[in-house]
Amino acid sequence: MVLREKPAEQQPEGHFDDRSMETIMGRLLQIGVLLASFVMLVGGLLYVRAHHEGVPDYRVFKGEPQALRHIGGVMSGVKVGEPAAIIQFAVLLLIATPVARVIFALIAFGIERDKLYIGVSALVLAVLLYGFFRSQ
Repeated sequence: MVLREKPAEQQPEGHFDDRSMETIMGRLLQIGVLLASFVMLVGGLLYVRAHHEGVPDYRVFKGEPQALRHIGGVMSGVKVGEPAAIIQFAVLLLIATPVARVIFALIAFGIERDKLYIGVSALVLAVLLYGFFRSQ
C-alpha cells in the first residue's frame, strides 16, 4: 500500500507568505555579502598590485584621504579605478546589505498589512538612517 501525501494547498498567484519572505530576505543577504566580497577581492588585488613594492611605515598612523570619507568621493574613485576607493565601496555595500533587508521587510510587512511589524521595521530603519546621516 502506497501512502500519498495530501497535495499542498495551492496559494493564489502573487500571494506573499512568511516562507517566501524569509527566502527572499535570505537571498538578499547572500547576494549582498557575496557582491561585497567580490568587490573587496577585486579592490584588494588591485591595491596589492599597485603597492607591492612599497614599505609600510607603521610608526605614524595615516587615515584614509578626505575624499574616501564621503560617498561622493568613493564613487569618484571607483569610476577611475582607484583601489582604495573600490575597497571602501565594498565596505559600503556590506553596510548597505542589512539596510536593504530592513527596507525589504518594511515593504513586505506593508504588503501583508501587518501594522505592528511595519512600525517596528520603520523604527529600525529610522534609527539606522539617523546613525548614518547625523552630522559628525
